Amino acid sequence: MNCLYFCVSPFAYMSQQIIYRILDANLDRAREALRTIEEWCRFGLEEVNLCDRCKHMRQELAQWHKEEFRRARNTPDDPATGLSHANESVRADVQAVLRANMGRLQEALRVLEEYSKVVDLTMGEAMKQMRYQVYTLESQLLTHEVTNIGEIRRQKLQAASLYLVTMPVENIVSVVKSALQGGVQIVQYRQKDGEDGTRYAIAQQLCEICHKYNALFLVNDRVDIAIAVGADGIHVGQTDLPVAVVRQILNAHGGNASQYIIGQSTTNPQELEIALNNQVDYVGVGPVHATPTKPNKAASGHEYVNYAAKNINIPWFAIGGLDEHNLEAAIAAGAKRVAVVRALMKADHPDLIAKQMRSLLFST
Repeated sequence: MNCLYFCVSPFAYMSQQIIYRILDANLDRAREALRTIEEWCRFGLEEVNLCDRCKHMRQELAQWHKEEFRRARNTPDDPATGLSHANESVRADVQAVLRANMGRLQEALRVLEEYSKVVDLTMGEAMKQMRYQVYTLESQLLTHEVTNIGEIRRQKLQAASLYLVTMPVENIVSVVKSALQGGVQIVQYRQKDGEDGTRYAIAQQLCEICHKYNALFLVNDRVDIAIAVGADGIHVGQTDLPVAVVRQILNAHGGNASQYIIGQSTTNPQELEIALNNQVDYVGVGPVHATPTKPNKAASGHEYVNYAAKNINIPWFAIGGLDEHNLEAAIAAGAKRVAVVRALMKADHPDLIAKQMRSLLFST
């Protein structure tokens, strides 16, 4: 006899269909809410970046909307289709429309996250990450975005745990995209050599893709390129442009230095004190292990990581030879945020390594 009727119990099949109906309904609900928000970003704010972000999330949700979910739909027998609330019939203003749809979107994503865990863990994780993106989107919309861009960028910095510093590779854009798909939250474009035109073109592409994934994009040292491509900030070393000069350039050509994130590398407590006196937004702490990225710098080891954990109040990232194999030791020394180079830039599957490292950081 047909195994279809004996391998899966009627109860299990019914439960699966119910979950599929829940996922179908909430995918529709989330996409409808996003479209409502997107229309205001497009016609009300005329803000291309926000509009593009909404569109990107809608498209991602569409990819998860599987045919088996749609087939489980049963609208005529849904007992809740006729239910409504008085608060839904009138909206006082546009802000009320945005708040209502943000709430609807967040609730739908939470439902998707929870029920996806039963049928597809990858989908559940994707819904979780999107829910975090929506929180940032909400703060941008409801505070008129541009006026608070510096604060929004610093909120993202505070929430970030995995930071990618690029190195020259042939397929740099696709590598960074894969890393972003795996959960990287900050990307720093670091390219010490080469023609400025090429560096500008690469920075432009990386900035665009980072913003599509709601990640911060920083440029190493080159303030001019950072301003030109619309980067979120600058990273400097101890021997690069002084932080005060970076701020002068940003104020003169970038509008307002306070809107940009500025980070600085440190290799010992003395350099850390200099960086903190410069009032930077974050610091790099390392190199934890010897690395070809810093050939003239001796490894600072876990001792400096432990010192940083006890003495730094701003965000800081352990860096230097860290990968999925030695990350736990750095975490044990006190690191909660890390920056990596070769572990992702040289990986066959940067997305998988990024997910593994994010998971280790999240579990601490």
